[in-house]
Amino acid sequence: MVPVISFVGKSGSGKTTFLEKVVKELTGRGYSVGVIKHDAHGFEIDHEGKDSYRHKHAGATVVALSSPEKLAVIKDVEKEWGPERIISAYLSDVDLVITEGFKKARFPKIEVVRKAHSKKPVCGKDKTLRAYVTDLDLEGKPLFGLKDYGKVASFIEKEIVGKHARTEISLIVNGEAVSLKPFISNLLKDGVTGMIKSLKGCEGAKNIELRIKGR
Repeated sequence: MVPVISFVGKSGSGKTTFLEKVVKELTGRGYSVGVIKHDAHGFEIDHEGKDSYRHKHAGATVVALSSPEKLAVIKDVEKEWGPERIISAYLSDVDLVITEGFKKARFPKIEVVRKAHSKKPVCGKDKTLRAYVTDLDLEGKPLFGLKDYGKVASFIEKEIVGKHARTEISLIVNGEAVSLKPFISNLLKDGVTGMIKSLKGCEGAKNIELRIKGR
């Protein structure tokens, strides 16, 4: 997995505005950043009259739109994908992933608390909470002001990206990330890599994706 940091907080706290500024700071420093926005109420990006809408309503469960600059996938899912699965499928090649929302995820978190909307953090007792962005005098974690975009970017750069131990192998089972002990990780990596490199045309394989779908 790539390093991940989650921005959390109550609706209206200013998460999106603050996150936008932090992403600009980080990309300005040369990092490639992926963002996942959690929408608990559902969303719609396909509109009537578009070709993709017509294909989807003809019965296709997945519609992909491809151009020289962009790729979009509209996919029906039986249950919501967790951020680990989304990252594994689409964001594994970035330097950092920032999620907005996902309060219950296991990733380190920064909570935005603005006194105009709340005086109490929603993740104050969460062990993964790393800092507050706030105009309140909160205790227990580092505090950043509501316009400390550069300072928060530096905090992420040092504490999240800098201290992240990037794993060489990740395992996603039924959409959930599975923690691997070093022995199992090395066994899978060496075994799969060895077999793949023995195949014609795969001798120089560096990045390998293997998906097994059961019936």
